[in-house]
Amino acid sequence: MTKPNDYVLGQSECAARRLAIQDIHFADVSEKLLDELALRPNDRVVEFGCGAGSFSKRILRRLGKGGVLVGIDSGEGLLKQAESSLADLGPARFEPVLADVAKLGDWLDGADVVTARIMLHHIPMVELVLGRLRAALKPGTRVGFLEPDFRTPLGRLAYLEATGRPGLAPLRVWAFAINQLYLAIRISPECGATLARTLAAAGYQNVREHWSETRSGPETVENMLMFYDEVRERLVSLGILTAAEIAEQQRLLRALNVEGLPPAWGIYRVTCEV
Repeated sequence: MTKPNDYVLGQSECAARRLAIQDIHFADVSEKLLDELALRPNDRVVEFGCGAGSFSKRILRRLGKGGVLVGIDSGEGLLKQAESSLADLGPARFEPVLADVAKLGDWLDGADVVTARIMLHHIPMVELVLGRLRAALKPGTRVGFLEPDFRTPLGRLAYLEATGRPGLAPLRVWAFAINQLYLAIRISPECGATLARTLAAAGYQNVREHWSETRSGPETVENMLMFYDEVRERLVSLGILTAAEIAEQQRLLRALNVEGLPPAWGIYRVTCEV
């Protein structure tokens, strides 16, 4: 077993709640990804960064008695939550593995499908891992990822804020904060923008890319509030926001009218084969 890396966001029950909110937020695009991966009943699926198992549930519901989902995560607490929440979900088997997904292991052996939702950007220089991943997979393996886009929506948010909707500033500040945090700790916040080209350059076949925006609503605001709770100390220590500024941003987020909020982030959906 490899020693897991420290995850930039939390690994507590609060983190599991945030991930569950994300599952609601990304429900439609998650199902579209699984449709494109065309899961078969007996598939062996490897999920990078399974967390507490919200996306895993969607995968397991599509597998049959001979199917296996191998869930890889660096958070022991989240893996235990996943194992508990996925017990007796259906005929397929769930195999939790505590490992650093950046260090590919024998848990990849025999994979028919490799997937991940909103986690590749947590791997420093993830392009290197994706190239090595292709070398480790058997021909015909289907691969599919969802990755967030925290940057493109900033253009609209900045414009709207400057032309009569100053109340949207908390959305812009949140997007700025998460981008600055990820850049400061040298992970890959914008890997989704180049993901399709990276996979094609590494020799994956039939690379397909789709970009869409996610709707904003109450779960968007709750997600942002929980983000601030989980990384408050890091934001302060890195000089991105002060504790007082974070408290003010949370106050402003709670005061937002969630009706008619513009999208705060986009999603890249990329699939391919080995």
